[in-house]
Amino acid sequence: MNVSRHFAIWLAAAAAPLASAQDGDGEVYIYEPAPLDPVYVYSDRDEAAPGSISTLDADAILNAAADHPAEALNRLPGTNIQMNSGQEHLISLRSPVLTGGAGQGSFLILENGVPTRAAAFGNVNALFELHHEVADAIEVVRGPASAKYGSNAVHGLINVIHTGPGGTGLEARASASTLSRYRTDVIADGDTLKAALSIQKDLGWRDFTGVDQQKATLIGDTSFAGWTGQAWIIASNLNQETADFLQGPKAYRDEDLARTNDDPLAGRDAWSIRAGSRLSRDTDLGALTITPYAVVQEMAFRQHFLPNKSFEENGHTTLGLLTKVETQTSDTLTLRYGVDAAWARGDLKETQDEPFGFFPGDSRFPAGVHYDYTVDTLTLGLWGEADWAVSETVSILAGLRAEGHRYDYTTDAPVGINGRFRVPEDREDDFSLLTPKLGVIWTPLGSAVSYYANYARGERAPQASDLYRVQEQQEPSAADTETLDSLEIGVRGAAFGDRLLFDVAAYTAQKENFFFRDANGLNVTDGKTDHSGIEAALDAVLLPDTLTLRGAVSWSDQTYAFNREVRNAAEVIVDGNDIDTAPEWLANLSLVWTPSEALEAAFEANHVGEYFTNAANTAEYPGHTVFHARVSLAATEDLGLDFIVRNIFDLQYADRADFAFGNDRYFPGEPLNATVRVRKQF
Repeated sequence: MNVSRHFAIWLAAAAAPLASAQDGDGEVYIYEPAPLDPVYVYSDRDEAAPGSISTLDADAILNAAADHPAEALNRLPGTNIQMNSGQEHLISLRSPVLTGGAGQGSFLILENGVPTRAAAFGNVNALFELHHEVADAIEVVRGPASAKYGSNAVHGLINVIHTGPGGTGLEARASASTLSRYRTDVIADGDTLKAALSIQKDLGWRDFTGVDQQKATLIGDTSFAGWTGQAWIIASNLNQETADFLQGPKAYRDEDLARTNDDPLAGRDAWSIRAGSRLSRDTDLGALTITPYAVVQEMAFRQHFLPNKSFEENGHTTLGLLTKVETQTSDTLTLRYGVDAAWARGDLKETQDEPFGFFPGDSRFPAGVHYDYTVDTLTLGLWGEADWAVSETVSILAGLRAEGHRYDYTTDAPVGINGRFRVPEDREDDFSLLTPKLGVIWTPLGSAVSYYANYARGERAPQASDLYRVQEQQEPSAADTETLDSLEIGVRGAAFGDRLLFDVAAYTAQKENFFFRDANGLNVTDGKTDHSGIEAALDAVLLPDTLTLRGAVSWSDQTYAFNREVRNAAEVIVDGNDIDTAPEWLANLSLVWTPSEALEAAFEANHVGEYFTNAANTAEYPGHTVFHARVSLAATEDLGLDFIVRNIFDLQYADRADFAFGNDRYFPGEPLNATVRVRKQF
């Protein structure tokens, strides 16, 4: 296993130091505000790497007690995960909240450094497949990732990390909430094998929104013929009823209406199995690491977010191999390079039971099969990085990745136009990516502060749905490689005798060939956007050993950089318009009080600023600030209790606000609720 010692950036731990944890001897202790403690992760970066990297360590994940991954991740700078219904969600990393093919392909989702999906078959709800509840760390990279990662690491990546066996014994956690949500996590950690199981039962606070979810992880040490490392298998299953949008201006403010669901037939069933092994050995070339992996996934759901509410079934299988060679050619130069390859086969079928129309005679949404296709993809990537210590104070990281994608598409649906839907003929498509990276970091001698600058390009080949799930006025060739060029500068370090830890970054980026759907559900294939912003994270000790302020604040300006007027003038996009669902301000602040070793309490505020809900900038959501409180008690050496109150002031707000098909639409935020959790070490 190639595990590097990664900087556990304080901004990650800042959000959730609310519970006691257990060390390797089973002794219970309260997490102290020591955000510089390292966390061991599957990563090729270290604390000296230029760029914006945040890490939630095991304590922060445990203390967050997140039933939904957004509850932990939204405490990081530049991160905005919108919860929809049940475990559904949409992701934003230094970007707008993206949907459709853009939401599937703009963020690389990893588990132990391995993609959880093939590049062409992403999932806008990708985080519900991950076993985040028992992870040892979650790494978030904002902005295009390093040359080691290829397609889909455009706006950033999320890497959920499960470390291997540590011999800590058996731990059980059980929680229940006033929203009729129940969860149990069990971790059995032996000397050579580690197993974890999470089961969640949620009766749903809105009508017909029950959720049943199960996740399991098994990790074991392995060694043979000079190779050492670990192997893992991770499985997830989700069965949920799904609520539809509330419709109408400010509908989320009606407490009774918020609990209703006008589409009781909506639902989602999804399962996945992911297996991999990371093996390392020394060779004449250097330290060699190979990671073979496999993914199988199936999902079926009613598209409740579309007016015709069609039914989709999709799935894919992936076989892949990641390789890396690392060699130190001198005291000042380290080289890393590798070859990655993946084969995948994915399928998608969309059907509609009854015809739908907005008006009499509207035949754009016919009953029957809309799409039924299979796509085989082959991906090959070559990459290399050079890490050069120019002097005692300056280091440079340079990298380059070249990647090729081949798609082989076949359809079982009749070729041609069927209402709004167009079924292309069988075809092959090829895409090439070239992504450079160059960064420099300067740490003056004797200083606790580092300064860095970083340029990176992110690219993604189109999603299979971008290419072959087209509409009557489009051709598959309309979708092209999406490119984002990003430049950032930053400063991070400590001040006032380490009582203040900070990380501040400013960035600007330009994207071309942006593929998205407008408010009428029409595909835009050649959009251009501009992105800029400032992100700051801090950990300030106000009273030593007693009172700490932690949090993150982000400001961004994200705009369209092109003009477009669709037919019927339904939504006009003007160069300079704000991108919809891109809040200017995001903030999370937590005041943590530790009066004794057995007790810790925190008061937390989470702010989402106002944002436009359509590209024409004619509809908007005013934003919200939601407050939470948490108390953790170490009752005995092996028993811990957590009391969590979310939305203390029972604010009526929207987790997601949207404007589509002529209507304001909302997913309402959860009302005031409380959770009690018991933790036991055996």
